[in-house]
Amino acid sequence: MNLENLPRVTLANLPTPVQELPRLSRTLGRSIWIKRDDLTGLALGGNKTRKLELLCADALKRKADTLITGGAPQSNHCRQTAAAAAKLGLRCLLVLSGRSQPTDTGNLLIDSLVGAELVWADDKPLDQAMQETFDRERSEERNPYLIPYGGSNPLGAAAYALAMLELKSQKVNPDWIIFPSSSAGTQTGLILGAELFQLPGHIYGVSVDLEARPLREKISALLAETVRTFGGTESFLSESILIDDRFLGGGYGKVGMLEREAIHLFAREEGILLDPVYTGRAAGGMLEMIRRNEIPSTETVLFWHTGGIPAIWAYAKEIL
Repeated sequence: MNLENLPRVTLANLPTPVQELPRLSRTLGRSIWIKRDDLTGLALGGNKTRKLELLCADALKRKADTLITGGAPQSNHCRQTAAAAAKLGLRCLLVLSGRSQPTDTGNLLIDSLVGAELVWADDKPLDQAMQETFDRERSEERNPYLIPYGGSNPLGAAAYALAMLELKSQKVNPDWIIFPSSSAGTQTGLILGAELFQLPGHIYGVSVDLEARPLREKISALLAETVRTFGGTESFLSESILIDDRFLGGGYGKVGMLEREAIHLFAREEGILLDPVYTGRAAGGMLEMIRRNEIPSTETVLFWHTGGIPAIWAYAKEIL
């Protein structure tokens, strides 16, 4: 399976740094490293920029004039999609769940600054509202390109398989790669990349919204679809997909002690900011795993920082 020659547009600052976290390592009694995909650079960065390099190349190949995607009001994926559209001279429609909210903070502020048009789903399921928006644009004789929630399709997964090749070139060989898992694309790509480029270690997703079984099923299905799409022969057992759903707390986007502690610890030990929804929860899960000795003291951990920093301003009261 050759993914390295897939068409792409340059949106991200790659490779992103891999850094040792010496103070945090001393505090936790483990060797802790971090992969800084919060530094991809597009409108304050994040993991979706990698996916958008391949997705936007496909959109341009199809002569699209509009990007359409969807997510929660503080969606990092939507913010990066809107910024990519601005950079490429395309219109952008963001379909956001729920009812209209003030747009003066966090990701919503950036969405507006880069010129995205916001469409609120109100009581409709997000997928339905996205499809209706796409169909309306087509009926108005535009050529829209629909990017799925989280950019999680075979192209998005391929981008994260290639991220593992990037990591291999940086000559860090962690025993654990821990990261937030939600829409399946990032974890699918990391699993596939580990197989293709022969990186050992646990690819360990901390779920931020779904229970382990449905998320594992989504990843398994996307793995199979990605392999089919790009002509591979790899197969993956669903049971081998590592998902931890013990840290869901009050649910998606609900900040509790777990997230607060992780955010404060990373900030005060290393000057690194985590977001309240994704990396805060995943790092909190990592801290609990270390405290429970589920990660042996002799093993190295790489925390894959997927970004999301603008959301901290929308959650200031919950974080402090």
